[in-house]
Amino acid sequence: MSAPLVPVKSARVAPKGQQTKAVIVDAALALAAQIGLEGLSIGAVAELTKMSKSGVFAHFGSREELQISVVREYHHRFEHEVFFPALKEPRGLPRLRAMFGNWMKRTSTEIDSGCIYISGASEFDDRPGPVRDALVESVSIWQAAVLRAIEQAQAEGHLRADEDARQLAFEIHGLILALHYEARFLRVPGSIARANTGFANILARAATAAAAAAPAATARAGGRRLKPVG
Repeated sequence: MSAPLVPVKSARVAPKGQQTKAVIVDAALALAAQIGLEGLSIGAVAELTKMSKSGVFAHFGSREELQISVVREYHHRFEHEVFFPALKEPRGLPRLRAMFGNWMKRTSTEIDSGCIYISGASEFDDRPGPVRDALVESVSIWQAAVLRAIEQAQAEGHLRADEDARQLAFEIHGLILALHYEARFLRVPGSIARANTGFANILARAATAAAAAAPAATARAGGRRLKPVG
């Protein structure tokens, strides 16, 4: 079972070696977003960071280790931009809406820069190995968090208990994939609005009578929870 997403404590100032490694990973992540994980090389990252190949190699030892470090850094940033802020919202629909809203904010910026999860899935879907394993683990952790938020919304009485939680998670994830395809590849105008409408439609279909009667703004405001039915 994948490890749950959990907040991390603030770290002390890193030693110089760790700081240099962080600079390399940051540059490699920016490069991978544009050309994919498969396009990464020690030489390309060395050129981008104005370092020697041997200097970059000393921190990672192999191209594969560099790729894995990029996947882990992407996941770390994803957690802190999308998941952790949503934990400030009450369990149930407020938290699920916050998760999707944060996800959409990140996705809207990645329409231009690219998503490591999506491009990585295309590159490594049929290529077993440590890089694919790192990608699968990261995506699985996030999908488990979405599923857990849906199940909590059912437990809170916001979503109907007879709805298949995994099906809802599948459809929500599908909205993000469709958005990337439509907006990034096809350049179709209005794709973000359609993804948001799709999410609203999913919730409207699955909502309990009490949740459907309460405006979305009320569900988010002041940390108040919707009352369970019955």
